[in-house]
Amino acid sequence: MPKQPSKPTQSLNSREFERVTQTEPATHKKFKILAAGDFHGDSKVTQGLADRAYKEKVNLVILTGDITSPIETENLLKPFKEKGQKVVFVPGNWDSSETVNFLSKLYGIKNIEDNYVVYDNVGVFGIGSPDWQMNLNEKKAFERLKKDFEKLKSLNLEKKIMVSHIHAAKTKAEFSGIPGSTGVRKAIEEFQPDVFIAGHIHEAEGLSEKIGKTRVYNVGRKGRIIEL
Repeated sequence: MPKQPSKPTQSLNSREFERVTQTEPATHKKFKILAAGDFHGDSKVTQGLADRAYKEKVNLVILTGDITSPIETENLLKPFKEKGQKVVFVPGNWDSSETVNFLSKLYGIKNIEDNYVVYDNVGVFGIGSPDWQMNLNEKKAFERLKKDFEKLKSLNLEKKIMVSHIHAAKTKAEFSGIPGSTGVRKAIEEFQPDVFIAGHIHEAEGLSEKIGKTRVYNVGRKGRIIEL
């Protein structure tokens, strides 16, 4: 675990982040994101992703969890900060709550676990699985997603993105033999976000499909550019 910096790093709290992002002017231009995850503490991967995000001029970087490893690198997410990129994430089963909180404060990135953000009239909300909590209570998972979706719905946004570390039930990623989340599946079917992004299954990286009008993407350490 890297040591805390000698000088406190300034970052936005939840209310400040929402206030700042929600007052930015809406745009009708395409909203471009780089979605990635499961790099397990590999700083070479994050450097490559940050370079790609900068080159592609993305509006937002979304990380689907499993960011860290038992031997994480101190500068793991520093490349994103150095390039001035806005980053949001959900924690994965390798990401302890302590480490997640540390990274959020150190790099000014936003944890959207049981939370949401708004940027350029696009709302992003999600659910993770920190501290090895892979066996989610599916009813509670759905209710948490519903709570944030309803808040975003009241804002009359142009687009909505839902993010989860684990894949949804009855999706292509289940070829792995690992069942997806039924709570997440129910949320997709009922809320119909424009995009749903998940990670966790390394071999599923690159898969895509549709559930109703929702575009579903499985991402990993290579990353994927998605436009809305």
